[in-house]
Amino acid sequence: MAELVLTTFDWVPEMPRGYVRDIRIRWALEEAGLPYRVASVPFRDRGPEHFVHQPFGQVPYLADGDISLFESGAILLYLGERSAALMPTDARGRAEALEWLFAALNSVEMASLPWVLFKFSGQAADNPAWKQFDGFLKTRLQHMETVLAKREWLAGTFSIADILMADVLRLVNRLDGLADYPACRDYLARAIARPAFQKAYDDQMAHFAGSVAT
Repeated sequence: MAELVLTTFDWVPEMPRGYVRDIRIRWALEEAGLPYRVASVPFRDRGPEHFVHQPFGQVPYLADGDISLFESGAILLYLGERSAALMPTDARGRAEALEWLFAALNSVEMASLPWVLFKFSGQAADNPAWKQFDGFLKTRLQHMETVLAKREWLAGTFSIADILMADVLRLVNRLDGLADYPACRDYLARAIARPAFQKAYDDQMAHFAGSVAT
């Protein structure tokens, strides 16, 4: 494996600090004990080279020699193939990790993002669209509550599926969206208590705290 280079923004406003999605990759790299370095691209002036690696001008993206990957789910899957700390080695466990990785993206985050945007916009009130999105997320969380009441981790052992699911739930929890879901809250607490998450979080906060807008 060549040197792993994780690229994120050089600066973001205070509100999203600690929640920028490079934290998912930092967390996985720390769990696996894989050496890496962090590079930056401008937050405001997103140039052509950035779009070569990330067609939507977002972060993160990961370089492994001449391989460059974008999208946090794809990067986590790539790293999961490299480390038993991130992916079960048995066929059943691997299958469960894969299905829950995609469930975090397609079933839970898909429901949570519109809800989060309404919350941040201040329009989460007597609004028909808000009621629809709120009900959609609650349905997803009710299903997750049933699942997480019966298991410590989604695929038996901690995996990339838990990194992604916990990070999705983390943002919902920031806005008190898990208040009625104790199993989801307990699962999230277990995940973010892991030393690898704490290191990833502290490193991201330090990265943005020491930067200025460009």
